[in-house]
Amino acid sequence: MNTPRIIATQDMTRAHLGMLVWALIVGLSFPAVGLMSEGLPPLLLTAMRFAIAALAIWPLVRREPGRWPSLPGLALYAFMGLCLAGFFGTMFWAAHRVTALSMATLYVSVPLLAYCLGRGFGVERPAGRMLGTLLLGALGALGLAWAQTGGRLDDLRLGIGEAVYFVGCLASALYPVLSKWGLNQGWLSQRASLRTFWSLLTGGALIGLLGLIWESPHALAGMTLSDVLVLSYLGVFSSGVTFWLLQRATAVLTPGAATAYTYLVPFVSMLLLLIDQPQRVGWHWLPGSLLVVVAIAMLLRRDATRHDDSRRTEAA
Repeated sequence: MNTPRIIATQDMTRAHLGMLVWALIVGLSFPAVGLMSEGLPPLLLTAMRFAIAALAIWPLVRREPGRWPSLPGLALYAFMGLCLAGFFGTMFWAAHRVTALSMATLYVSVPLLAYCLGRGFGVERPAGRMLGTLLLGALGALGLAWAQTGGRLDDLRLGIGEAVYFVGCLASALYPVLSKWGLNQGWLSQRASLRTFWSLLTGGALIGLLGLIWESPHALAGMTLSDVLVLSYLGVFSSGVTFWLLQRATAVLTPGAATAYTYLVPFVSMLLLLIDQPQRVGWHWLPGSLLVVVAIAMLLRRDATRHDDSRRTEAA
């Protein structure tokens, strides 16, 4: 009778550790993106990243039983692909219309949106402590975004561009919620690799379609060998590995808990800045950093407490 509890505890630990690695990979990916040549079509590049990631995962899933989804599962993967296409499409559309501070401010809403949407889909339990943890993490992430701009609040604006990008954030928050809901319904595979593969495949196809409509495929002719190598790295690690880590965590954690690790991404970026340009990191980075670290620690403590409570309940 103890084996299931031990496995559940190990799965929970792996999920949290995996999302810590997820935040590290995503944070390290931003400098890699900066190595790409300018003028390349971003949506088509994202579609290529997803295609590379799907190809990298295919050897792991091609012999898996049940590798082909059912019709309800395929329909759900299509909706999940729409979420990915909606987020990346609005992000690239808003990139030249919205300030960096506004985008960072709106993006910290994703874990809170995931929690609220999860409540609507029945995959999140009402938990005031969880909501408080997410709010604390959001404040910390906002503090880091403010520090990154040098404290210039005049960069914070609200307009049509911000509204469109917020819709993209809503789509991003809906993705793990649909994954969790599909798992509970039995429509999606229990294998994280299969869910990752089909998510990347459908999402990449839809993003590629948007790229063909909004962008010029001829611009891809400007890619250099260095661009191809960087894109391959981003496809395998920043897309393939991170999606797999997120899907693995989604099976164990709630959508709000999994997406809360997005708060660590600006913290990783700050650490990179501290290593590369230590003179730019001052005391104004400290409040946001502390709040983010405390929020993640509270999240870990919350799940550990839940396991302890369940053990005591079963022992009684």
